[in-house]
Amino acid sequence: MNKEQLAKMIAEKIDAAVQSSEHPKKFFITENGRGVVDGGDLYNAVFKDVLGVVSVALADIFATLMTPAPAPAKAPAPAPAKTTEKSARVSTKK
Repeated sequence: MNKEQLAKMIAEKIDAAVQSSEHPKKFFITENGRGVVDGGDLYNAVFKDVLGVVSVALADIFATLMTPAPAPAKAPAPAPAKTTEKSARVSTKK
């Protein structure tokens, strides 16, 4: 699944979730900074903007997760142990 297909699937899922949930249809902020559910299209504009940002972020996150991780670099092989003179000598005693 490429990034475009993933973004389309996420947008469809978000749209379905929005349709199945209750949320205020209109919202505005009064002069004293309080939000009121009754009025202009500010809420709808902000709501769509936020969902757009979330959709893009989710698509990027899932695309990153679906990309295979690079193989770890192999560690250099350990150097062979040096033999000492004593261990290299063969005993002739019986």
